[in-house]
Amino acid sequence: MSMFLDQVAIDVKAGKGGDGMVAFRREKYVPDGGPAGGDGGRGGDVVLVVDEGLRTLMDFRYNRHFRAIPGENGMSKGMHGRGAEDTFVKVPPGTTIRDADTGALIGDLIENGQQLIVARGGRGGRGNIRFASPRNPAPEIAENGEPGQERKIELELKVLADVGLVGFPSVGKSTILSVISSARPKIGAYHFTTLVPNLGMVTTKDGRSFVAADLPGLIEGASQGVGLGTQFLRHIERTRVILHVIDMSGMEGRDPYEDYVAINNELASHNLRLLERPQIIVANKMDMPESKENLELFKAQLQKDKADEFAEEIPIFAISAFTKQGLDNLLSATADLLEITPEFPLYEEEIEEETVNYGFQSEDPGFTISREPDATWVLSGDKLEKLFKMTNFDHDETVMRFARQLRAMGVDEALRKRGAKDGDLVRIDKYEFEFVD
Repeated sequence: MSMFLDQVAIDVKAGKGGDGMVAFRREKYVPDGGPAGGDGGRGGDVVLVVDEGLRTLMDFRYNRHFRAIPGENGMSKGMHGRGAEDTFVKVPPGTTIRDADTGALIGDLIENGQQLIVARGGRGGRGNIRFASPRNPAPEIAENGEPGQERKIELELKVLADVGLVGFPSVGKSTILSVISSARPKIGAYHFTTLVPNLGMVTTKDGRSFVAADLPGLIEGASQGVGLGTQFLRHIERTRVILHVIDMSGMEGRDPYEDYVAINNELASHNLRLLERPQIIVANKMDMPESKENLELFKAQLQKDKADEFAEEIPIFAISAFTKQGLDNLLSATADLLEITPEFPLYEEEIEEETVNYGFQSEDPGFTISREPDATWVLSGDKLEKLFKMTNFDHDETVMRFARQLRAMGVDEALRKRGAKDGDLVRIDKYEFEFVD
């Protein structure tokens, strides 16, 4: 079983706010004590936090449900409930978060310690001390806590690497990474030896350093799901420089230039913006027979198919990972290119700032009406259901307040227009009551 997991869906639920309390002061020397029910505490948030020690989403393989703690209920003597602590969930750097239902981007976590609230806790319900007025100095009204936000989110890991090594299987990417860094990827003389991206820290002779990733071998049709498909193409998206590794020996009977064109086509099919990243062509296995002749043919074909004669030449470095020939020059040129290559923002077009629009907006009624086969009217809708959950039905005065809120929302009038008659049953969630015309 592969120990690398880079895509997972999880369920998160923030904590419910604590319930407000109905209570009255009954102290010996305090006449007309009045209401003294405190507010409930805030429910805890679910927060993702980056831990640079993590490299995969493996921790989510068996634990995909995360619940925050609810707030404490309000108490007598006007004491408020304690707010709950947030629940922190660790993720590796490079994790992208999307809403599973809408596909909307929620955030992109890159830096160690960076945090993102993915589910907000509900506010605490108000106690009866909040509802006192000259008209009603002793109200028996209190709110239940607001439900915590609940959602399903998708986590996708795109490894943080400055340089990505791409190419067909068995062209020597893993060997190159093992030679230029302390990484020890699995190396074998067969296709798809590398099944997961491998990261290595590379240091040049002049002391500069960068992170390189050896990405699993691509083949023609990968963007359509052939071979390992698009499973690891996403990891190229964060790289700033692409090292395009080509087997110049032609040992496997493939033409080096055709390999070069095929891989670039797959990168473009996955994400056209990948071709904006500067490339360095790495002509590997130059210690093998016929490699020099193949390199000359490759350069000639590259020059012949050049779209723009004034375009910059793509640098080509002839190396042998086996004999370590030409690696120093390659690493120095890669570090030089990184210094002048900016980062490529992945999501700036998707992330929308929260703005307030003060223009006219048509009012959403906040509820919908349907009818069951047993002739019961069913009320639903986020706004109405939230109001229902925050109503404490243990006190008649609170129930009357809920009825007034429904009337103010237009529920009575809407039911009347749909044909509801006196005595018809109306249901909200599991609560049923009679419609009174």
